Amino acid sequence: MQIKLASSYGFCFGVKRAIKQAEKTKDAATIGPLIHNNDEIKRLKSDFNVSTLENISELSNESKAIIRTHGITKSDLELLKKSNRQIIDATCPFVKKPQEIVEKMSNEGYEIVIFGDKNHPEVKSVRSYASTNTYVVLDEEELKDVLIKNKVVLVSQTTKKVENFMKIANYLIANVKEVRIFNTICDATFKNQEAVRQLSKESDVMIIIGGKSSSNTKQLYVIAKENCNDSYLIENESEIDYSWFNNKTLCGISAGASTPNWIIEKVIEKIKKNITN
Repeated sequence: MQIKLASSYGFCFGVKRAIKQAEKTKDAATIGPLIHNNDEIKRLKSDFNVSTLENISELSNESKAIIRTHGITKSDLELLKKSNRQIIDATCPFVKKPQEIVEKMSNEGYEIVIFGDKNHPEVKSVRSYASTNTYVVLDEEELKDVLIKNKVVLVSQTTKKVENFMKIANYLIANVKEVRIFNTICDATFKNQEAVRQLSKESDVMIIIGGKSSSNTKQLYVIAKENCNDSYLIENESEIDYSWFNNKTLCGISAGASTPNWIIEKVIEKIKKNITN
């Protein structure tokens, strides 16, 4: 069996930046998981004493606070600035962009539509910058019961599929007088998704590596499954089942934007052992 990596996979710019910031800071606490990868969070804790708090209310004696890649709400950021702690802002620049758009455009009277998961920390942080009516939707169907006035702005969670974003955009264009569309899906997400789409079409088994709570990783899995029925989402090498590779000729591998190379390498090493044995 041959193993083939997707042409684009793994750590994106924002995650690499956040990990480097955490490693340089040391002895700090992040507000929520820095990234959606449990194994990497554990490594940061053991090697750099970077702990993880669920929310800002859990801060006690920590002198340094790291803002997660997904950002935090505007109100939490204001509280953090008043706490006399050193703040390390690891919010991904691609998340900052929709925050700024939403704040500016809502101040100009636009209602806001966010394509994303309403419970995702990134969406919560972006939504908090709105001062007008804000609607978080997963598809255009959810907009049919929403009464939007004369003008609306559309942004997206950075890890969503472009095709679904365009469906929502087309619906708004057809039904609202004035629509401003900002494509805030990050380029790395698009490249990883396209790479998985192509690789899954030629593979007879696909392995997607990443956190089970990672939105971008789950999107890669969904795309892979569309083209390759034998697609599997795993967090690390311990979840591999050798039976997946019986009578397979090409194993495609990709990884989410929060998946470090050391985990990917361990997965490949374990699969290779199955081939040689």
